[in-house]
Amino acid sequence: MTTASTPATGTSKARVGVQRFGTYLSGMIMPNIPALIAWGIFTAFFIDVGWTPNADLATIVGPFIHYLLPLIIAYTGGNIVYGVRGGVVATIGTMGAIAGSDLLVANFNATLPEGDAPLGQVHMFIGAMIMAPLAAYTMKWLDSLWEGKIKAGFEMLVNMFSAGIWGFVLAIIGFYPIAWIVNGIMQALGNAVHWLVETNLLPLTSILIEPAKVFFLNNAINHGVLTPLGIAEASETGQGSILFLLEANPGPGVGLLLAFTFFGLGAARASAPGAAVIQFFGGIHEVYFPYALMKPMLILALIAGGMTGVTTNMLLGGALRAPAAPGSIIAVIAQVANNSYFAVLLSVVLAATVTFVISWVILRASRKRDLEAMAVTDDAFGAAITQTEAAKGKSSDALSGLRGGAATQADGGVEPATMTEKPIHNIVFACDAGMGSSAMGASVLRNKIKKAGIEDVTVVNKAIAALDPSADLVITQNQLTDRARQKTPDAVHVSVDNFMNSPRYDEVVDLVRSQHEDGS
Repeated sequence: MTTASTPATGTSKARVGVQRFGTYLSGMIMPNIPALIAWGIFTAFFIDVGWTPNADLATIVGPFIHYLLPLIIAYTGGNIVYGVRGGVVATIGTMGAIAGSDLLVANFNATLPEGDAPLGQVHMFIGAMIMAPLAAYTMKWLDSLWEGKIKAGFEMLVNMFSAGIWGFVLAIIGFYPIAWIVNGIMQALGNAVHWLVETNLLPLTSILIEPAKVFFLNNAINHGVLTPLGIAEASETGQGSILFLLEANPGPGVGLLLAFTFFGLGAARASAPGAAVIQFFGGIHEVYFPYALMKPMLILALIAGGMTGVTTNMLLGGALRAPAAPGSIIAVIAQVANNSYFAVLLSVVLAATVTFVISWVILRASRKRDLEAMAVTDDAFGAAITQTEAAKGKSSDALSGLRGGAATQADGGVEPATMTEKPIHNIVFACDAGMGSSAMGASVLRNKIKKAGIEDVTVVNKAIAALDPSADLVITQNQLTDRARQKTPDAVHVSVDNFMNSPRYDEVVDLVRSQHEDGS
């Protein structure tokens, strides 16, 4: 049961390339969001302007952001590419970049006239994002040169010393060119942000960010630029940063969904209230993307709402102390900096209101045409969901739930169920991260197998990258099946649209039950 894939061409290839790059950046940052939250809590409580100032505990704040956060980001990125070995050499290289940056800053400050404000530390978040893939891929390539050529008994010696020597080389590379490049990049980006703030043009960033979100290009902007700059600003001022709110504000999305709730038609109107709850409280912004794609003019409403939110925070001093991830109103409130609750909450309300009003105007203006189109086909919303999944490059539980189990797919149909004589003892649910949707699916199937009275069958969830030959049957969302098949070609592969509720689960239970009955 695999989903056929269509080759990407032209602009699609470029878009997919940017999306993959953004996904990789997100993969380095997102697992370390708890560390950013912990740093934010230390900052909120213990710095001079914190809630409960404590000079001793405040000494944790600086090393935390300057050393710990870039190093664990580097390790995570290296681990994605080449496991623990890639993570270790990436961390070594990033330590060189941190030390090199500190030396450059110190040398610059030594030349300043007395009384001039010194340049602050440059935190190597972007340096970690550059060093991680560079270190891991080169280590992987070097290992391939002598793979199978090492005499028995010398494997550990070669492995340890090769990683140590290459880590030494990477640290020097990080110390000189990487540190110099990243310091320049951060200086340029910082100057650009300060210029936008001083000229009151920061709201114009919504012209890029809101369309980027709809087409899943936001990760490269958010995690590659806004998060590092926001953390740098928050650490310098101790007052948080408005940059954390440029993309995470849930107001525009919920405003659009509320407009569909009251003025939409058909399936879009029926599903919008539930989607609004998921988006606003759960922080899964992707659920509103199909609503914008089915009527692209609505992106203008999102841009206007985003600009309204940014303007409100800029005028009233709204800021967050750390990234709000996911972009839930709960996460946003938890990260509010400098007691700017009124400004932040007002920015959400006004962003939602402006988006709602403009969306209402657009929906009302096109209502007659939409009703005529519905008389011919009621598949516009399903097609928009399909377009969203195609743009993202993979299917999504939240989006599949909106479709309500419809068979429409971005890349073709699902082949008939494939039965097998291979004994099924180990069933694996696999997704990108191996933590969210696959865990839910594994729980659902585990309960079904338990109710069927089947024993000696394990159901677990893993990331696709962690799949191994022990899997007898692998269940993935249809857009991920080809990747899973490459990792475990000998396993039986089952494709589903929605991990939470799929008829394929009953087929799997019947297959396993029949095998056990035949074997008994």
